[in-house]
Amino acid sequence: MIWLLLIAVPRGCGTGVHLCGGVSVGRRSPDPPQSISSQTAPSFSSQGSGITPLLLKSRLHPRGAQPMTSALARRAFLRRGSEMIKPSQPQLGVPRSQSQSQQTMVDAPRMMSMHTENGMDSESFAQIDKYLYHMRLSDETLLEVSQRFEKEMEKGLGAETNPTASVKMLPTFVRSTPDGTEDGDFLALDLGGTNFRVLRVKVSDNGLQKVEMENQIYAIPEELMRGSGVQLFDHIAECLANFLDKLQIKDKKLPLGFTFSFPCHQTKLDESILVTWTKGFKCSSVEGRDVVSLLRKSIKKRGDFDIDIVAVVNDTVGTMMTCGYDDHNCEVGLIVGTGTNACYMEEMRHIDLVEGDEGRMCINMEWGAFGDDGVLNDIRTEFDREIDMGSLNPGKQLFEKMISGMYMGELVRLILVKMAKEGLLFGGRLTPDLLTTGHFETRFVSAIEKEKEGLQKAHEILSKLGLEPSHEDCLATLRICQIVSTRSASLCGATLAAVLRRIKDNKGVERLRSTVGVDGSVYKKHPHFARRLHKTVRKLLPDCEIRFIRSEDGSGKGAAMVTAVAYRLAAQHKARQKILEPLKLSHEQLLEVKGRMRIEMEKGLGKETHAEATVKMLPTYVCSTPDGTEKGDFLALDLGGTNFRVLLVRVRNGMRRGVEMHNKIYSIPVEIMQGTGEELFDHIVHCISDFLEYMGMKGVSLPLGFTFSFPCQQNNLDEGILLKWTKGFKATGCEGEDVVGLLKEAIHRREEFDLDVVAVVNDTVGTMMTCGYEDPYCEVGLIVGTGSNACYMEEMRNVELVEGDEGRMCVNMEWGAFGDSGCLDDIRTEFDLAVDELSLNPGKQRFEKMISGMYLGEIVRNILMDFTKKGLLFRGRISERLKTRGIFETKFLSQIESDCLALLQVRSILQHLGLESTCDDSIIVKEVCTVVARRAAQLCGAGMAAVVDKIRENRGLDFLKITVGVDGTLYKLHPHFSTVMHETVKQLSPKCEVTFLQSEDGSGKGAALITAVACRIREAGQR
Repeated sequence: MIWLLLIAVPRGCGTGVHLCGGVSVGRRSPDPPQSISSQTAPSFSSQGSGITPLLLKSRLHPRGAQPMTSALARRAFLRRGSEMIKPSQPQLGVPRSQSQSQQTMVDAPRMMSMHTENGMDSESFAQIDKYLYHMRLSDETLLEVSQRFEKEMEKGLGAETNPTASVKMLPTFVRSTPDGTEDGDFLALDLGGTNFRVLRVKVSDNGLQKVEMENQIYAIPEELMRGSGVQLFDHIAECLANFLDKLQIKDKKLPLGFTFSFPCHQTKLDESILVTWTKGFKCSSVEGRDVVSLLRKSIKKRGDFDIDIVAVVNDTVGTMMTCGYDDHNCEVGLIVGTGTNACYMEEMRHIDLVEGDEGRMCINMEWGAFGDDGVLNDIRTEFDREIDMGSLNPGKQLFEKMISGMYMGELVRLILVKMAKEGLLFGGRLTPDLLTTGHFETRFVSAIEKEKEGLQKAHEILSKLGLEPSHEDCLATLRICQIVSTRSASLCGATLAAVLRRIKDNKGVERLRSTVGVDGSVYKKHPHFARRLHKTVRKLLPDCEIRFIRSEDGSGKGAAMVTAVAYRLAAQHKARQKILEPLKLSHEQLLEVKGRMRIEMEKGLGKETHAEATVKMLPTYVCSTPDGTEKGDFLALDLGGTNFRVLLVRVRNGMRRGVEMHNKIYSIPVEIMQGTGEELFDHIVHCISDFLEYMGMKGVSLPLGFTFSFPCQQNNLDEGILLKWTKGFKATGCEGEDVVGLLKEAIHRREEFDLDVVAVVNDTVGTMMTCGYEDPYCEVGLIVGTGSNACYMEEMRNVELVEGDEGRMCVNMEWGAFGDSGCLDDIRTEFDLAVDELSLNPGKQRFEKMISGMYLGEIVRNILMDFTKKGLLFRGRISERLKTRGIFETKFLSQIESDCLALLQVRSILQHLGLESTCDDSIIVKEVCTVVARRAAQLCGAGMAAVVDKIRENRGLDFLKITVGVDGTLYKLHPHFSTVMHETVKQLSPKCEVTFLQSEDGSGKGAALITAVACRIREAGQR
């Protein structure tokens, strides 16, 4: 066997050239080398100024052809000009040695063995590999391509970078994939070439997902393709009428999806502006116009039928939607046929070109243009450049030209021509057919790569091109086809991996489970393309489980699916809005609530009407707010639950004005909570004694304020009659008794210290007093937390339950009971009734149950239950957890409505509750939370508007400036509650300028400040 090694040595290069494979070549030829596999192929460029070293066997020549003589070799060298060998560029940032050592050919072992059986030994097999070295991409190269593509996606999504991005990332306004509950009769129109189709698609969901299709193909005459836009759309409308006539459904108004496979700029789901005609169409007055409007106009002009055009889509989106009907995990569409493109579901927050941050939207990537900005120049070969130069759109769609069916066969033809010209194939013979663009079709590549009849097909195809191929020529052609199609599948896999990696990052999951819907002749008909693509994706994304399913009729059925989903979403949205409508209060309704609150307030203040009033308007005997001159040390007790606090509050005035606090928390054992009154108050005094000792103040007598957060009737500032225990307390001998008296008796029993109990207060009044110390305009207190209440400074002349007309007194409204008389029944919903019915106190505290933290989560849970039962949420599946009362805590409302919380976190909250949700479900849950919390804030605002307007009218003012001191977890922690409440007060009380000031520790510090004010007034009276 004769070996020739042709090396071009640059002038002045000494006596040898070092090849990267580790072989040093001197002037004399070495012994015949061992076979050089794809792993160790020398990396010499066949592009630019370099030439490929040709390691040739005489067996590569056709029968009867002579091995290349030295004269022929010389001529081959001269034919290229005086070019110099130069090493190829390292693969895309991979070190040269690594790039070579890890150069892999997908399926190489499998193909090697196959070809050895066919008579081609591994040495000959390697010759083509070396010649096409740059078309064989390493795993490192593919990873780099994938990462570059991710950056291009980012550019396309960004508002500022999109204009210059090559991958355009076009919003499609398709916001959801099928969930299997789609139902109905739909039409689809598929226009993308010289023929167009009309389809009727019946989708049924009676427990079994089923799709039935009927379709008709209509031709578009050439004169119409080049005529006016009006003529084209009139023709489409006429064909549509013909189709409806045939099926006898002309009298029905059916929804239609329109697959329009031309470059468009979409602004809505049913609006698509044609950018430019392609595929031989040149209709006038269509470019720059909305194709849906043109079609609607033609249909309207006829007047014999009507349809509802719901959506315009491209075939890639149709592919994703078709597969999404069968597999609800499908969120990517891929087409590899004549052309190539992909689409996927992107988070709205990342799509700068469309307003809104919630949910997802399908992005039509138009990825064929990847590389148009030069980012793939280092892996494009001379053959890619030649293809591009000879195309209709040079410099455009460069990625598509490397991988799609339109160009794959042509790439193979160019390689065959070049190798024949160099005497490496067909004995150096060329034929007119081989030299004709487009004569080596992509289907030939698929036929040649078939495992059993591949070589026979290669012989037939090459013979039809006028060649007389040898067995070796057929083997070489087969190998060229493998390298070209493998590169195509690998590049496609690299970009697809980038898309899936982005979805994985968007979801924040460790392991992505997703499905890709695929269509296109190359993917479906090439014998190895799909497997190679899958393998590349697996290599680049080892931590993902990706399923591939083939689409059937994405452009027809897919358009109908987009329409079916849009219809389902619209119908479900309408049904949900109908349910939520009663929770959305109008301005007029809020004014009415304000007016009714005012009436109830008057009833509570009146001596004769007080007994029947629901809003009790209790006098607190707090007759003044802080004026800043208060000073001294005060004790405060705070009893309102299973824990009990004792505080020392030091109030300073003058230059060092401020409040300093020390406190200690004590628990109250259940046996004491439910024992005798004496045991309870003895325990409280024991805690006070411990605190005084802790503070080193044993024996000191201090004024004390007592925050006692249980229902009381107050007859004086230092007298509170307990009406009823709540919150789990059941100590005997206390109800109907003065709690201050019970405390004093316990202090006397201990005989260790004496305290001056100055005031007994509730936490709402404490809140007002705490804020009043900071702001002299503060004359209203509001709490919106677990419960809700308000207090304000009322004119003494209006407080009929207390003698005297001079000055003011703070009134504890106990407004939670507003509506207990039935005056809010017209705005209470079925969900409010359900929550009230199952509460501990049915029929009581109705206003509180509509606005406070204890109940909002439960209202939301009831609405979600109703939605799910009606199939409007969670695909109609009610989990046992959702049936559990109290599971949906109000804190979840605050978390879910947080602006910085992505839907991803909303889904994790729902998951924590055992609710498996889709992205759409998360949006719906968030909407329900928003509606419920907004209504609560508005009702609270209406009540507050009634209070501030009463104060203004009491004082006969045209305009009132006032501050409200506020406390409570709902007000403080919910992201939007306070804003909505403030807006409502402003709208309903335009003659009041209301400032809201957050209170810090109204129940502790507030009690001490009330005591301080009482002491100041007492001292002033003594003087």
